[in-house]
Amino acid sequence: MVITPDTGIIPSAKQIHSPNFDVRPDDLFPEVLIIHAISLPPGEFGGNYIEQLFCNQLDPDGDESFQEISVMEVSAHVLIKRTGEIIQFVSLNDRAWHAGESECEGRNRVNDFSIGVELEGCDQLPFTDNQYDQLAELTSAICTGYPAISTDRIYGHADISPGRKTDPGPHFDWPRYKTLLDD
Repeated sequence: MVITPDTGIIPSAKQIHSPNFDVRPDDLFPEVLIIHAISLPPGEFGGNYIEQLFCNQLDPDGDESFQEISVMEVSAHVLIKRTGEIIQFVSLNDRAWHAGESECEGRNRVNDFSIGVELEGCDQLPFTDNQYDQLAELTSAICTGYPAISTDRIYGHADISPGRKTDPGPHFDWPRYKTLLDD
């Protein structure tokens, strides 16, 4: 997998452009990788509701759980679906709105200096082999394209927002992921 550093685009990824981003502050660039998990409706997979959420097109009447979140303006740089399909919503060079209130490495405003990758998943179920393989390959490409991000600067959303967030959740196999990165 290759990333075009001057544009922040992953050419092999499906491109769906989210309006929920802005330019990073002038003196900041990606320094950490944040791993998230999302499923819409909760615990269900395979639809296009995540894409709709990230593009401000989620119908609040589509599911009871959509009522509150349909008005949120959120995004991630990348989503890895259960099948392993990679969808890019925001250039890695821009600031996606994924971290919310958070703190990482003693700094606030984590969106300013991070790349956010969402995995289609939830706290109750394991992730797929395809997701681990794609995440490891994507992470390697990110570390190559953005050398400030190393394997010791990868965090879960729960790490940067403890008490507020739990993702990627107890079923995310950190040792397996780290082993894939070392291969």
